[in-house]
Amino acid sequence: MIEIQIGLGKSPVTLPLSMLNRHGLIAGATGTGKTVTLKVLAEQLSLAGVPVFLADIKGDLSNIAKEGQLTDKLRQRLAKIGVTDYQPQAFPVRLWDVFGQFGHPTRATITEMGPLMLSRLLGLNETQTGILTIAFKVADEKGWLLIDLKDLKALLKEVYDHASDYSAQYGNIAKQSVAAIQRSLLALEEEGGDIFFGEPALELADFMVVDGENQGMVNILNATKLFQSPTLYATFLMWFLSELYETLPEVGDLDKPKFVFFFDEAHLLFKDAPKAFVEKIEKMVRLIRSKGVGIFFITQNPLDLPESILAQLGNRVQHALRAYTPKEIKAVKTAADTFRQNPEIDTAEAITTLEVGEALISFLTPEAQPAVVERVFIMPPQSSFEPLSAMETQALINQSPLYDKYAETVDRESAHELLAVKLEKELSQKAADEQKKADEKAAKEAEKEARRQARKPKSEFEKARDIFVNSAIRTVSRELVRGILGSLRKR
Repeated sequence: MIEIQIGLGKSPVTLPLSMLNRHGLIAGATGTGKTVTLKVLAEQLSLAGVPVFLADIKGDLSNIAKEGQLTDKLRQRLAKIGVTDYQPQAFPVRLWDVFGQFGHPTRATITEMGPLMLSRLLGLNETQTGILTIAFKVADEKGWLLIDLKDLKALLKEVYDHASDYSAQYGNIAKQSVAAIQRSLLALEEEGGDIFFGEPALELADFMVVDGENQGMVNILNATKLFQSPTLYATFLMWFLSELYETLPEVGDLDKPKFVFFFDEAHLLFKDAPKAFVEKIEKMVRLIRSKGVGIFFITQNPLDLPESILAQLGNRVQHALRAYTPKEIKAVKTAADTFRQNPEIDTAEAITTLEVGEALISFLTPEAQPAVVERVFIMPPQSSFEPLSAMETQALINQSPLYDKYAETVDRESAHELLAVKLEKELSQKAADEQKKADEKAAKEAEKEARRQARKPKSEFEKARDIFVNSAIRTVSRELVRGILGSLRKR
């Protein structure tokens, strides 16, 4: 059995790696030590050969790539918690960034995101979500690849322009709802969606690697800018989890997980989320453990998560909560009740008195049973607390073997180009049809004019002319007849 040490209480507190696919929770008020706990978990998993993914919201996690320094403050901390074998160390780190500024670009295609995720991202209602689902079905049946926002905008224009045709086949498509989706797309584009959607798309295999020393890769998503668009942040992370779930094979319970995913500020995932979206998350969290993936949700209060999700998080780390109002006091009691109680600890009282870097911990035992809660000092990280400089960050990106793979955007033929050709043909056909109609109309007008002219009363001159011509014709005709008859008689 492989275990990693997270902290020290009356004895070392360890977490069996075989239980990490039962997921976990790191909770606590701002400034109580959640980020340090996250770093320690990521470092220990890396040492155990398990690759991890975490989002860096404040820009203070990329320093995992840098060896720590044994400062006076750290020495005091080590002495206080009784650690005597501390060794500073750097860890293998790969930097990622949706906007491609502080890491490899993390792109996804519209098709990979799917209509449900995209609807959540765009804040669509049920009717609009249904129309977007129809649009995706149309694209799939027509063979129109949906890669970037240009493709989706072209598809929506196609559905809008031919709403009556598609309604007859797929159900009612209101043009007003299509227009609302188009407006939401413009807002997403302004938030950076045009950068996120595209190719080359992210390959999960590039995350799930170990280095030459068999240490798991620590994949860090720079989310300092992304977090300014909370819905895009939460939806991106949810999409990433969904891709893991859809892509990885079933492996059952392993001695250690294949991958561990840390979801910071997890409450954003569920804020104002429609029921169908929450149900999808619940199902995925429940089933993804059989793919060898562990998930840790990081949030301020356990009550930030739905009960159906919270019930699936077997490993708990609770940092301090502050309780000044009746609502906050109730929240502390609820958080305390989620632990398997230790008769030596008043859990509810302890939650409000924990020091920074101290936590209440209950991990699953190797038999998948929750251990009694322990009051624990979290181990200090072995990596640096100093942020990476801009030069160090860029060097880390440039030296990565993935730099060339993701640096440049690829724009291949997809729905945008195919629908442009289709539209051009339709416009040409429309112009030809209109010209044909114009020619037919002109011919009819000419025919009408001819008939009108034929029915028009003759002038006195025309009448006299006609009388003269008719008289002349009759005279000539008589003379001809007489001449012919006379010659016949003479014979």
